[in-house]
Amino acid sequence: MLLWNYFVLSFSALLPLINPLGSALVFLSLVGQAPIPLHHSLARRIAVNTVLFLIAVDLVGSGLLRFFGISLPIVQVAGGLVIASIAWHLLNQESSDPSPDKMQAAAQMRAEQIASDLRQKVFYPFTFPITAGPGCIVIMLTLTVHATQRTVTETVLAHVGLLISAIALSISIYLCYAYAPRIARSVSPSTVHGILRVIAFILFCIGVQIAWNGVDSLLKPLLHST
Repeated sequence: MLLWNYFVLSFSALLPLINPLGSALVFLSLVGQAPIPLHHSLARRIAVNTVLFLIAVDLVGSGLLRFFGISLPIVQVAGGLVIASIAWHLLNQESSDPSPDKMQAAAQMRAEQIASDLRQKVFYPFTFPITAGPGCIVIMLTLTVHATQRTVTETVLAHVGLLISAIALSISIYLCYAYAPRIARSVSPSTVHGILRVIAFILFCIGVQIAWNGVDSLLKPLLHST
């Protein structure tokens, strides 16, 4: 159950930010009329880079927090508020179009008029920030700290849940990117918008819960001391 809980937690938290369908439209606008095999090759490499990127944040996140002397409850409060804020923005946005940061990254690449080798752009900007932006880093750091359990076995299970969710997200990224031209012709934008609204509400509740866990941990010593 712990593994499943952290899989659902991380998947639902990261999915609205990565937004494979919306990001696929940005990817399609950058690649343009490239051959289908090139679409599949780029999609595969972007998916692999994304899962490695998320795993790297998961592995080094706790070490960075210890290095800067940041406690778990503080990260839970700050990270929970950030997640809730992102979810609130997603709930109130007018459309399910890609985020302004992703569109800005796409515009910068078009301005440079890069027409040589798209494979050189697999990590930047295709993986970061178009697919996984700064918001994903914040959420992964928060989830990494939140995954620290009482025993080693429980901690390992929680991190395995995070790993499985990263793999599942990378699969969705590959499918959306590889078949972006077909998706752009068949999926209704209103349908995507409705699905993301539901996920955004769940994400808002997750953020509030994580922040409350941090507040609870900070207040307990004060209440006991009185």
